[in-house]
Amino acid sequence: MALLGADFLQRNAEYVNALNVFPVPDGDTGTNMNLTMTSGVRELRSKPSESIGKAAEALSKGLLMGARGNSGVILSQLVRGFSKSLANLEEAGAAQVAAALQHGVDLAYKAVVKPVEGTILTVAKEAAKHAVQYARRTNDVAELMREVHQKAHEALQRTPDLLPVLKQVGVVDSGGQGLVFIYEGFMRSLSESDGSGYQDSYAMPSEAAPPEEVAVPAAAPVIRKLERTSAQARLSTDDIEYLYDMEFFINRKHSGKTAVYFDESAFKRALEKDGDSILVITEEDIIKVHVHSRKPGDVLNLSLPYGELTDIHILNMREQHRDLLEHDFTDVSTADFSAAELLAGQAIVQVTPPGQVFERAPYGIIAVALGEGISDIFLENDVDTVLSGGQTMNPSTEDFVKAIEALSAEHIYILPNNGNIILAAEQAAELSERNITIIPTRTIPQGLAAVLAFKEDESAERNTLWMKNAAEQVLSGQITKAVRDTTIEGVDIREGDYIGIKEKTIVVSHASLLQACQGLISSMLESGGDLLTVFTGEEADSVETASLCEWVAGQYPELELEVQNGGQPLYPYVLAVE
Repeated sequence: MALLGADFLQRNAEYVNALNVFPVPDGDTGTNMNLTMTSGVRELRSKPSESIGKAAEALSKGLLMGARGNSGVILSQLVRGFSKSLANLEEAGAAQVAAALQHGVDLAYKAVVKPVEGTILTVAKEAAKHAVQYARRTNDVAELMREVHQKAHEALQRTPDLLPVLKQVGVVDSGGQGLVFIYEGFMRSLSESDGSGYQDSYAMPSEAAPPEEVAVPAAAPVIRKLERTSAQARLSTDDIEYLYDMEFFINRKHSGKTAVYFDESAFKRALEKDGDSILVITEEDIIKVHVHSRKPGDVLNLSLPYGELTDIHILNMREQHRDLLEHDFTDVSTADFSAAELLAGQAIVQVTPPGQVFERAPYGIIAVALGEGISDIFLENDVDTVLSGGQTMNPSTEDFVKAIEALSAEHIYILPNNGNIILAAEQAAELSERNITIIPTRTIPQGLAAVLAFKEDESAERNTLWMKNAAEQVLSGQITKAVRDTTIEGVDIREGDYIGIKEKTIVVSHASLLQACQGLISSMLESGGDLLTVFTGEEADSVETASLCEWVAGQYPELELEVQNGGQPLYPYVLAVE
């Protein structure tokens, strides 16, 4: 099911991309879902199992780490819930599969702060609801999946009735369509009627077009900046305050009537008194606990009333650190890494002199940007690591996790700088044990404003407030080319026209780049503004830029104008009004 679902999605990824509502050249729902599913299949193939529970667990882990964009994160949550429902099962019938689909929907809705109907969520919800009902009539999983696929398709066709913008443009929801393709693969993998005939016309991924071999676009997210420090070398042994690294399970199933009610919030607060790096995961009758504590005996005594303690692991982190420091730290030459690793920014080069120890910095900032110029601006303004990405290519959850692990700081801020990247950043923060704050910036100008508001000597609470407020005060705009004819909110758009987007709204479309820019700027300045910043992209022409600046100076003589080389692809100009 997973292999064929991934294959169907892969073959139709460009079609899914084309369904994005905005007629911009970088619609990427299909790409994000494809790369997310590809990551899941890769993990599944690395851990093959005849157990449906273990297979689903491997698929879920791969999707979770590879999730990109809102659609990819939601897909990973659908599979995560599906996996949790099938855990510990060797095989499953229609009732179990239907329940697993419903559990996936429940988890996905919880992951989204403000669920929007008429999206992939609606398609998944309607299909799962029907599956639960239909499973009362059959235990044939193939028959069930035919019904699931049909109901998902019907729900997809109704998405324009729930989201007016879809009806206006005349398309169905792109994420929902991606899910329907996955369900079609599921259905066909189980269909005896297709059998080998299906495999003749559509090669199985393992034979001809494995999802993991899909060429990743050149703009795939990479960690642009090499962290040149060792995490261990930055820490003094005596500074390890909570020295006992503890991990164990509380088994409530075999505790009979002796186990007391488990209040997760109260339990975490109790652990915080003498501990940090706290992670508590409740899975039915099993509670997994991880904590760094000064008093391991108190932690165990606190846990005993809730059930039997199993798989207890306690490590002395000071002892581990002393062992590590006994070995000389030697410089690592870039020759030790392949060219691909260095170009991808995945080589962590450690150049700390032997015996030298550094403390963690109080703050670290990770930002997402696309374009050398914009990336350099971030790096020049307190940002430690820039992930390459944006609307064209969204960083995955794993990209964020790696960036977090490579950054030696007590408190880490993440600036997604794109609405489609925020969920992946939030998911990475949940997976990490580090102290992380997501500043939900949706544009590059918002991200830069947030960075400029950051103050190294202030508290995390104040910085969070100032950065969020600064981002909200910026009005963002961008110019790009339309990829198809359409009409959106009264604006007639022709393929090849330059369209001006103010925040999320297309306000102008014109065959002339200069006139499109003028229309967008005029719209952005309707409510006033003191500063206009223009970030020039790869396609920006110096003569046209000069003409634009001359027009701005003539029309708005009191307005301060700044021009920065952004180097971003697909968008000749990105604008910010403050």
